[in-house]
Amino acid sequence: MTTLKAKLQEDLTTAIKARDELRSSTLRLTLTAISKEEVAGTEARVLSDDEILKVIAKEAKKRREAAEAFAQGGRPEQAERETAEGEVLNAYLPKQLSDDELAAIVAEAVAEAKAGGAEGPRAMGAVMKIVNPKVAGLAEGGRVAAAVKQALAS
Repeated sequence: MTTLKAKLQEDLTTAIKARDELRSSTLRLTLTAISKEEVAGTEARVLSDDEILKVIAKEAKKRREAAEAFAQGGRPEQAERETAEGEVLNAYLPKQLSDDELAAIVAEAVAEAKAGGAEGPRAMGAVMKIVNPKVAGLAEGGRVAAAVKQALAS
């Protein structure tokens, strides 16, 4: 078992003993998502810590989107719950890049892509190929794409 999955299970046990309903239900759902991912496909496998981080990031994104939907739908209690679950999951994710750090990485990648002959908005794909490995897990895809578009437009 990977160290991150073991930590999640330990934290779940602690949360259950402490009768922390929010934390325990969130960790249960996350461990279930990890288990589903492990048995998905043609063969069961054990996920690496990086793959588990991707599953946790996906679950956190679901919580953010659900919180927004509930807030727009006039259900603030449910939106609050989803936000709280997202915060529990964010504790397991690496610290996200700030807007300034992301802009610096994107600017560097744009310069590199332009040196390779890519120009204008059509260079988006080339720039994303350079940026994505550098920011994997540290910035959400939508934020990265927006930063690249903004850098290419200027």
